[in-house]
Amino acid sequence: MAAQHSWQFFRAGGVDQIVIRTGADIAHLDQLDQKLWVALACPTRGLEFDARTLDLIDTDRDGRIRPPELLAACRWACEQLRDPEELVRGGDTLAIDAIDDRTDSGAELAGEARRILELLGKDPEGTIGLEDVTDRSRLLAAMRFNGDGIVTPATADDPDISRTLQDIVDVLGGVADRNGEPGVDRAKARVFFDDANALDAWHARAVADGATLPFGADTLEAAEAMAAVRAKVDDFFARCRLADYDIRAVTELNPTAEEYRQIATGALSLHSDAIAALPLAPIQPGRALPLTAGVNPAWAQALAALRRKAVGPIIGPGAEELAEGDWLALQLRLESCRAWLDAKPTTGLGALDPDDLRRRLAAGAEAAVLALIDQDEAVEPHNARIADLEKLLRLKRDLLRLLHNFVSFRDFYRREGAIFQAGTLYLDARSCDLTVQVADAARHAVLAGLAKTCLAYCECSRQGQKMTIAAAFTAGDVDFLFVGRNGIFYDRQGRDWDATITKLIENPISVTQAFFSPYKKFLRVLEEQVAKRAAASETAAQGTLDAVASNLAGVKGPAAGTAGAAPAPASLAAAPGLAAIRLPGRVDVGTVAAIGVALGSISTVLVGLFGKFVDLGQWIPIAVLGIVLAISGPSMLIAWLKLRQRSLGPILDASGWAINGRMKVNVRLGASLSKTASVPSVASGLLHDPFAERRGPLAAALLAAAALAAAGAAWRFGWADAVLPQALRYPVAGVAPSAGQDGPGSSCATPACSLPSRTSSS
Repeated sequence: MAAQHSWQFFRAGGVDQIVIRTGADIAHLDQLDQKLWVALACPTRGLEFDARTLDLIDTDRDGRIRPPELLAACRWACEQLRDPEELVRGGDTLAIDAIDDRTDSGAELAGEARRILELLGKDPEGTIGLEDVTDRSRLLAAMRFNGDGIVTPATADDPDISRTLQDIVDVLGGVADRNGEPGVDRAKARVFFDDANALDAWHARAVADGATLPFGADTLEAAEAMAAVRAKVDDFFARCRLADYDIRAVTELNPTAEEYRQIATGALSLHSDAIAALPLAPIQPGRALPLTAGVNPAWAQALAALRRKAVGPIIGPGAEELAEGDWLALQLRLESCRAWLDAKPTTGLGALDPDDLRRRLAAGAEAAVLALIDQDEAVEPHNARIADLEKLLRLKRDLLRLLHNFVSFRDFYRREGAIFQAGTLYLDARSCDLTVQVADAARHAVLAGLAKTCLAYCECSRQGQKMTIAAAFTAGDVDFLFVGRNGIFYDRQGRDWDATITKLIENPISVTQAFFSPYKKFLRVLEEQVAKRAAASETAAQGTLDAVASNLAGVKGPAAGTAGAAPAPASLAAAPGLAAIRLPGRVDVGTVAAIGVALGSISTVLVGLFGKFVDLGQWIPIAVLGIVLAISGPSMLIAWLKLRQRSLGPILDASGWAINGRMKVNVRLGASLSKTASVPSVASGLLHDPFAERRGPLAAALLAAAALAAAGAAWRFGWADAVLPQALRYPVAGVAPSAGQDGPGSSCATPACSLPSRTSSS
């Protein structure tokens, strides 16, 4: 039985996590119980990690990395290297002798690495870097064949083969190769050469049969000229025959005046369909077809071509008309050529020179082009090995970091920047380092709310780009966090984004915040109630004043300011709205008495409470502490319970991760994830604020009252006896006044002198 690998662990976030320190740890990772892994899956996008490396590990292309894929990548990388410690050393370069060429796959990788270095003009036994493999443009430029099965005209050394490849691109369109250049693949070559061979065979048949070309090389032009007008010429002679049969048909066989009228209503053109539909010439019984004068102008050029290329060689170049018998003889003479033309293959090669094309075919152009394609396809295994080299170099650079953010969360708990941290948000005089990218804020918040963490979802925008993040506030307070507040977000590349809060999940940030929370809420409620009462009083007073002003405006009396003016008439008191208005000199005695009784009762209660409180003696601090705990205790308890449950897991689970452990974010870690503003210790400046709030008389009075109360308590309980003279100290029970305290030679003979004056603790 093989010995178990010895692991080392560290504890963070309330979870025991593996420490990956050596290549042996990576090589034996499949022996580690997956219950000890921090994560069991992560997405390949939305992380601060090379997406190409994740794609190479994601073999099933589902956009997620799971343990089997990660273990397969570790095992494959270790198999290709002589020493797995290369995976711990990191870096994106690898010495050729570090590749294990004792295995078939390792030997192929080493050979491919040497070939690449030779192509790039480097030492084949030196060091290969990731840039050497990924700089495909420079690498492919050094290669004649790149393995994509596509050859370009520049690939061929023979000018005829190069021109043939260019003809294929021009006729059928090119296929972009890995360099982006238009070229020819096997399918395009097959189509082109099939058409070219068919066209060559068609031409060869005409040469073999002399009857096909009665006019030699001019036969094709004669046949094409006849085919262009054959239907119209047949129509003309058919009409003339019908007119010869019955002279009455002449009128109907020729265009009517109405037809010409319809043609004349529009813009005339000799190439219009209406004119082309008319007969080639006026219809008469037994008439020959004129070839020059008196013909339909839409067909004049076609008839001239027929006369020059077909009628001339038979009748003579000076023929002015074509009889029906000559027309039939011409058709018979060109029948074989017409049949040959009808059999012409339909291809796109008509623009090419047929003689030159036949010459190149005879010289073996087809075989040469297909051979080039074969050579290019033979290079494809090299491309596969190049991809494996890229994978090996990327795993050497990135695998250990991925393990530190998947198998364990070492980078996060060491505050080295985990791959799920999107950047830093600056808002409300704080910086938040625990930020994650979010695709759907509403969907993310459903699960992330279970993290018991104060989360702010922010929409970030920069130069037309937008993204959404969730930022965890783990220090400070939530008093000034609200939807719509703006901040700045810096991503991991250092780019700045405008950030605006769009959604807020409130949770306690600290026990200190929870301590002051009830008092802040009380003050807010008090301020709101005072504001409501003041607004209501102002509204009522304004309404009363408006009513009084309206009534006064309607009452007529002595002019204002008239000396000896008489008192207001009785009708003024009866005016609506004035009954509730009391004259300044009149006082409601009952109301004043009620207010006095109420104030007296309140004063009595307050004095009684204060007396009982003072009677507690040295227990006063404990009583104060009890009152404070009664008010703040519940909030602090709830905050403490939630802070104990604060976790990173739900936040990442909502982002597509599968977190395996309960990754706690305690108070100490939270304080490092969010930092509040503080003036540097080495800073200097003015300590006096010229715009500080001024303290009014009420504040001074309250401070004076508090000072007097503290001084009275210190005197009453003897706290200040050490600094006070005997005469000013509060008398203690059982202690007689000093001699001369009541005057010279006097003594206290009353019973009250023997009673205790300070309540003892017993």
